[in-house]
Amino acid sequence: MAPDGPRPEEHPSNESGRASVEARVEAELTELARYAHRVPRGLFFAALVLIGVLLTFISVVLHIAPWWASAGVCALLLALLAAAIWQAHDVWARRLALTTISVLTLFLVVSVCYLVHALFHRNESAVALFRDALLLWVTNIFVFAVWYWEIDRGGPLKRHRGTPDRADLLFPQMMADVAGWQDWHPTFIDYLYLAFNTNTAFSPTDTAVLSRRMKVLMMTQSVISLAVVSVIAGRAINIG
Repeated sequence: MAPDGPRPEEHPSNESGRASVEARVEAELTELARYAHRVPRGLFFAALVLIGVLLTFISVVLHIAPWWASAGVCALLLALLAAAIWQAHDVWARRLALTTISVLTLFLVVSVCYLVHALFHRNESAVALFRDALLLWVTNIFVFAVWYWEIDRGGPLKRHRGTPDRADLLFPQMMADVAGWQDWHPTFIDYLYLAFNTNTAFSPTDTAVLSRRMKVLMMTQSVISLAVVSVIAGRAINIG
């Protein structure tokens, strides 16, 4: 067998091309980390903690698992999310945020299903039923407020950097040609206000919903809110 010939040396242009790509990736990651520290996540994180607390305080019969197991799962996810935010790992922060919100939403939906079941098949006192219904109704507001904040236009980091995705929501301030509102951007309070309107009026009222995924989220919130309100109404007229 003929011996192998000398391997061709790598062309200098290939090396410089790889170095250029690596430099751009490193610069992009550095910029993401710099902006990640500036994203105002305080109210968002506080809302997640509040959701976990509210779900812990509902009656034991409405829990998907023992209360300590649910609380432990929430605490673990929140701790991991806090660590990712602190370390400015935006990719992991977004993944953990969506995972945490999804788990909390699952807990909420199951609890509402148990609540409706309790109206017809359990002899719960009126006070206990009203208390659980009120806790779940309030929880529903905060759960979907964090969904809207995390989903709209690709997430908070993209909105904060000024490189957002296509808009999911169109707030009135974005359409108003009024002095002082040209550079307006929504904050967590605006998404909380939107979630409150959807919970009470079963519609986004003054905010236009553009994307299909946001429409699905709002329909889900309205259905959950309607189910909880129906339980309160049913208990008031002594159904079950």
